[in-house]
Order: sequence, then C-alpha cells, then structure tokens
Amino acid sequence: MERTWWKESVVYQIYPRSFCDSNGDGIGDIQGIISKLDYIRNLGIDIIWLSPVYQSPNDDNGYDISDYQAIMDEFGTMEDFDELLQKAHKKGLKVIMDLVVNHTSDEHKWFVESRKSKENPYRDFYIWSEGKNKGAPNNWGSWFGGPAWEYDEKTGMYYLHIFSKKQPDLNWDNEKVRTAVFDMMTWWLDKGIDGFRMDVISLISKVPGFPDGEKGEGLYGDLTPFCAHGPHVHEYLREMNERVLSKYDIMTVGEAACVTLEEARKYAGYDRHELNTVFQFEHVEGVKGPLGKWTDERFSLLELKQVFKKWDEGMDSIGWNTLFWSNHDQPRAVSRFGNDSPEYRELSAKMLGTCLHMMRGTPYVYQGEELGMTNAGFESLEQYRDLESINAYNEYVSEGRASHEEMIKYLKLISRDNARTPMQWEDSPKGGFTEGTPWIEVNGNYKEINAAKEVGDKTSVYEYYKELIRLRHKMDIIVYGSFELVMEKSKEVFAYKRVYEGKSLYVLCNFTKEEIICPQLFEKGKRVIGNYKEDADCLLRPYEAVVYLCGK
Repeated sequence: MERTWWKESVVYQIYPRSFCDSNGDGIGDIQGIISKLDYIRNLGIDIIWLSPVYQSPNDDNGYDISDYQAIMDEFGTMEDFDELLQKAHKKGLKVIMDLVVNHTSDEHKWFVESRKSKENPYRDFYIWSEGKNKGAPNNWGSWFGGPAWEYDEKTGMYYLHIFSKKQPDLNWDNEKVRTAVFDMMTWWLDKGIDGFRMDVISLISKVPGFPDGEKGEGLYGDLTPFCAHGPHVHEYLREMNERVLSKYDIMTVGEAACVTLEEARKYAGYDRHELNTVFQFEHVEGVKGPLGKWTDERFSLLELKQVFKKWDEGMDSIGWNTLFWSNHDQPRAVSRFGNDSPEYRELSAKMLGTCLHMMRGTPYVYQGEELGMTNAGFESLEQYRDLESINAYNEYVSEGRASHEEMIKYLKLISRDNARTPMQWEDSPKGGFTEGTPWIEVNGNYKEINAAKEVGDKTSVYEYYKELIRLRHKMDIIVYGSFELVMEKSKEVFAYKRVYEGKSLYVLCNFTKEEIICPQLFEKGKRVIGNYKEDADCLLRPYEAVVYLCGK
C-alpha cells in the first residue's frame, strides 16, 4: 500500500463562526482561529479543515457563497487568512478549505447576471427551466424544505435549488462554469492551501429532463435519484483532477451524499484519478423514521459494526476511508453514540475516540469532540439558528405530521445546531468564546466542560485524545494494519483486530453502561491505552475501551 501524508494524518474541523471570537461581536473569526493554533497543534493535529470562510450573506451559515475569492466580513480579511495560512504552516499544520461548488449564493455576481435576461452570457451558469401546467417544472422538494424550484418574475422562468432558494444550483454541463470553478480552485492552491473538502460534490450532475420524483407522505417528490451521482459526475471530477488537482501535492475529500460503496470506489479509487477520499454517511444517517432524519431511533450496535466492516472491506486495496463520528451537520457524538450524563460522559467520549481512532482510515475530529462536548439541549424553537431545522419544524408541524413537542424532541437529538454551539474554552461567562453576545447560545454545561479545565489534566477527554493521536503517529499498525471484526455478534461490544507485520492490535469497546463479560480472545500482550486506570480480567466495565498489542 502506498504511503501518503494524508493517510497518516489526523484532521481537525473548525466551524469558524463558533470557534473563537477575537473582537467581541459574538461571531468567531480568523484571528480567533490564529489565537488557538497552539491548542490545536498541542493536540497532535496535522491538518485543519476550515468550514467556509468566503464572502456570504449567511443564509446557510457560509455555504451560500457570494464571492469565492474574498473573506466574509464577519470573519476578517484576506490578509487575516494569509496570516492564518502562514502561521499554521510554520507550526506544521496543513490547511484545507471547504469547496462549495454545487451552488452559489443568489447574491453571487454570476447569478445576479444570470437572472437579468435569457440572453445574458451568465444565463447558462445556472439551471433554468420553463414551468409546467402553470407550476414548477416538476415536483421536486428541496432538502431544506419546500419546493426545489423558485419562480423568477424577471424572466418568467424557474431556477433549481436543491437547498435554500438563496442557493441556486450551478450548471456543471456548461464548460464555462467548470473552467471558472477550476480557475478559482487553482487560485487558492497557488496561494498555498493544502487541499479541499468538497461540499455535496456528488450532486453536481443532474439527470436531464427533470422527471418527477417519488412522493411519500409529504408535498414534494424526491429529487435524490436525479441529482445524486448524476450521469456526468465522474467525468467532471476526472476533468477537475486533470486540470487542477493532479498538479499539486494535496488532500481531497468529497462529501458524497447518498453514496454507495460501489459509487465510493469510483470517486476515491486509487486508479480513478478523481478524489483521494469521500465522506460516506451510512453510520450517521442509516436510521430513518416517517419524517426521514427526524427521529429518536438509534442505530443498533450490531448494525453500526456491520457498516464499518462493510466500508473497510469494500475499500481495502481499492481506496482509503474517512473516519468520523460528527461534523457541523451532525449532532454531538457523545450524545448520539455514547452517554452524555455526568456519570458516563467522559468514559463514553474516550471510548468513542478509541473505537474510531484505532480503525483504518483518516480520522476527523470535529471541534469540541476532543473535550466531550454534548448536544445543546435547547428547549424552544427560538434558540435555533439552523435553516434546515427551522424549516423542518415549520413544515411538519403545519402539515400535522408531528406535534410541537415531537419536533422539539427531534431537534434536541438531531439538529445541526447541536454541533454549532460555541467552543467552550473556559468557565467564564459565555464559555470564553466571546465578550459579546454569541450568535447562538453557549451550551449551559460550559463550566463543567471546557478546554481550560481539560488541557493538562491527564484524566481528561482532551488528554486522552492527545494520546490516541500520538499513538497513531507512532504505530504503523494503526494506520496501515488490516481490519477484522471480533465478537461480531455481540450487541454490547465493538471489538476488532488490526494486523500488520506480524503484530496484532486488539480493540475492545463497551457501548453500554453494563458490565460485560468478555471471552478470552487472545493472550494478552502490552496494554496500549484504555479509559480505566487498570484492567479488569475478562470484564469490560461501563463504556470501557482498552487496546492491546500482541506479537513480537
């Protein structure tokens, strides 16, 4: 297997709006990130992934970009970004940017021009269509609620928006669009960034003709079969690789919504010349209820283990996996997969870290995960800022498909805002995030969970994550060893074996608050790490994780 720096790295995702505010306006910014570079480097991180910092009207918190080559005013200036890049590199940290090119903001100059007239040179930069039967071109529903088509009175036509109506989809079938995007990417790479995380890149190619989607109980049809992994997506990514990516020593990871293993092999196969890796979401989106993602059901551990097994075996020797529990679009890991009660939060946070970081693939740490930060616990709709969450509440309650109480319960469990509450730096007011009024409320548990309390405390979640990352850098078996589930039928224990150059690494993780008797799986070797001080023979205590290295 070819060794590469991005396989051997650990990535730290920063959601800038919520990371650290340097000027007291209640919004995180680039100077705030600069002030915390030592904190990140001390953790052992190799790569920083920045969620969008580009100019944006913030309809979708920066994922609606109005200028790809300017910095959002609230975050600072391009000079601030250049300083961040220079100082990060000096500290041995690489920086990858979020690339959002399925859509732009409706305030982007391309779209401002596009909507002026049917003859405008930028008209075909976006997806426009005549209406049908005195309505939209088809029945597609937006992933953010409501119709996926917006009528524009200026020219009497509709434009497509898979997400917000302020996020019109680019027309990738237009070669001029691809050239403009590739030129922009080249500009950033020449500036010195180290790669891209590509937002919803699997959606850039749409099936022509806009056929109606299948309707469930809601008002709109499902656009997914006609937008995800479309007819030209791989062609366009190979073109991107040939014209841009292949010319630099960089890391690329594609957010591949609705990706199957077969499709992932196309996006990230070593011989495909498209992307290095993709994010798949089967382990975080595998449970669906009548309202889709809005449910209180949880993955069974049996199912969860099979997902990880499938993806490791399926990509073995073909490509490379990504490893993550959470990100800016997912609830907090310890609240979702562990136990966020005061009794078990630290133990289960460490257990989840062990389970993930000992696997094969590139691990991602979402800001605050290394502290064991939890879901927000918001009780009212007014506390939420996420467009998707607010739209879902309004749509399902107004349609009578869910009560107010049910939707608030689902939001508390699943809303993206659970991950977007400010970083908890210290136990001072507002968690040390800002001296002003934060754009979204700080989690009320900041006095118990914060960086100042954990850094240097050898028993903390932070220091435990630091050790996990140190071990990955030190032990080739963690990066390159094979992966095999053990205790596969256990409903309580996630256990697996890594094998490399005659050595075996055994990882045992108890996902419950019960004591579990374990069979003697191996002759115990050296204890590498564990979240209890000492072993309990043939017994896994509540949320215990322990790792052993066997062999010479």
